[in-house]
Amino acid sequence: MRPFLSILIPFLLITFFAFDANAQTCTGSLGAPIINETFGAGSNPISVGPALPDGFTTLKYVNHACGGEEGEYDIVNYLGPSCKGGTWQAMSHDHTGDPNGYFMTANGTIEPSVFYTYKVSGSKLCPNTTYQFAAWIMNLVRLIPATKDFSLPNITFTIETASGKVLSPPYNTKDIPETEEPTWIQYGTYFTSPADGEDIVVKMINNGGGGFGNDIAMDDITFSPCGPLVQVGFETLGNTADKNACVKDNLSYTLVAAQQGYPDPNFQWQKNNGSGWQDIPGATTLSLDVTIPDAEEGKYQYRIGVLSGPKAGAESCRIFSVPLTINVYPPPIITVPANTSACAGHSIQLSASGGDNFLWTGPNNYTSTENSPVVSYNADPRFDGDYTVRISRNNCPAFATTTVKVYQSPTISPLSDVSICAGDAIPITIQTKNATRFQWSPAEGLDHADIANPIANPSVTTTYTVTVRNDGCTDVSPSASITVKVIKRPMANAGKTIKMFEGETAKLNGTAAGDEITTYWTPSEYLDDPSSLTPTMNSPNDITYTLHVVSNVSCGERTSSVFVRVYKKITIANTFTPNGDGVNELWTIKNIDNYPKAHVNVYTRNGQAVFESNGYGKPWNGTRNGSKLPAGTYYYIVDLHEDDLPKLSGWLLIIR
Repeated sequence: MRPFLSILIPFLLITFFAFDANAQTCTGSLGAPIINETFGAGSNPISVGPALPDGFTTLKYVNHACGGEEGEYDIVNYLGPSCKGGTWQAMSHDHTGDPNGYFMTANGTIEPSVFYTYKVSGSKLCPNTTYQFAAWIMNLVRLIPATKDFSLPNITFTIETASGKVLSPPYNTKDIPETEEPTWIQYGTYFTSPADGEDIVVKMINNGGGGFGNDIAMDDITFSPCGPLVQVGFETLGNTADKNACVKDNLSYTLVAAQQGYPDPNFQWQKNNGSGWQDIPGATTLSLDVTIPDAEEGKYQYRIGVLSGPKAGAESCRIFSVPLTINVYPPPIITVPANTSACAGHSIQLSASGGDNFLWTGPNNYTSTENSPVVSYNADPRFDGDYTVRISRNNCPAFATTTVKVYQSPTISPLSDVSICAGDAIPITIQTKNATRFQWSPAEGLDHADIANPIANPSVTTTYTVTVRNDGCTDVSPSASITVKVIKRPMANAGKTIKMFEGETAKLNGTAAGDEITTYWTPSEYLDDPSSLTPTMNSPNDITYTLHVVSNVSCGERTSSVFVRVYKKITIANTFTPNGDGVNELWTIKNIDNYPKAHVNVYTRNGQAVFESNGYGKPWNGTRNGSKLPAGTYYYIVDLHEDDLPKLSGWLLIIR
């Protein structure tokens, strides 16, 4: 058996699409069911319950999650969508909505038969008392084209004593229709219990034919005392709507009741604060004053029970009014930001959560006109200050405050591009108003990327963008850009040393780099175009030229020099006459003095060295070791000791 509260709820809240099909159910007031067959409960999602005790049904028990065949029954808490080829309703809980609760499925026999028998001990019933016998029943067959000609269940309820005395005319449900969705219907009838306490027997007869259809589900079979209607209300009869209050309220109500039908009624008020119904000592009149000081959260329920005078005190015979309910709700738990900010001229939002009704008030007589957790208005510094929101749920209020600050929007003036020489740095200066945060991008080349005036030292030309913000004004973030042009400094290279012979021409091979530069050579003598990087040169003597690369935008000057070696032509005499007449006495080598490292050797026809000199500061007079050499032909080798010049050789003639 389930607790009384779980038993009573099915009568008040019908799951699926339950409705009264004009069954002979009690129109007065019911007492607590003295018998309630729920078939128990099992594990979720799918389980099969145990068989009923012997004698309850003539059907055969099958342990199957989709019910049995004709003449069989099952106890289950779930029917899948494919049961009976999809012709049965799919269900995931019992009639009360309990996903663990069992219900009975019965597949009718081919012929009408008694399919359920329930014997009630007379000791459990009050004598000469009216009872309602009821059960929740469903046609399991779905209303679909495939079941068009299926048989419909048709059930008759009979109630008699164990000796066969009929206590109530048989009650027939008529054909129970198919429905598109699972639909529980409570069917029932009345009977008056025997005065002698004899046992009674309840039977259910399925009059429908088997084969296709005639399949039912059944749940919550109850026996409840049924008596005259007991009317109740707050202050006045019929005023049964719930009373709602708030925690800490001091509550006071007068509950009234009225009953007609019992000649000598006995009354008892009960209360239920969440732990079950309990008698209120001394509350035995038709009115009850209820006071709840400093109310705590919860549901407070009150009802009056009525007993017929001869059976006063027999709880099983008592009938009850509908409960009168007082709901005590806690104040809402409010979530509101401590501070709210926005930019002047932009939308500001006041937001809160935790309730059903919201009212904002603030400076300058501000009051929200909409019942919303979020309200917006155009931000104006005149409305700076504390805003209070009154939030209520179930008419229980709570209050919270947020401080609104309106910030002026930041601004930034346009920036002008700048130029720097490579390697130099320049401070960037911006003009802003109401800005508290700065962010530069990219950060490369800046000493800081989060200050108003960073120092820029980029290696290449870079465009920087700064975005400014106000800490409390996140909706506005203006930006400005500046390009820092990096001018490459001058670079000069005059080239490698140039060697040439007197009378020849050569090109200077200068190179230069840099932005916005001018180039020229010094000295300009013997150059065809001193401003060209590769002028043609014809200097007759050794000379050093310097290449000048000058920045036109004040980024400095670079120089580089090149040495031009001009070789003099060597003229070697092939005859001299060292005979003492003072004419042509020496062997002359013209321009040999330009080659101070020159090495001169003279040999006889046989290769015998007769003269050797490093340098040629003193010309040869045709002697060897102070002795005159005989006239004749000799051979010379002159090594100038210059890398690019070959050795000179030939013959010479001494004439005496």
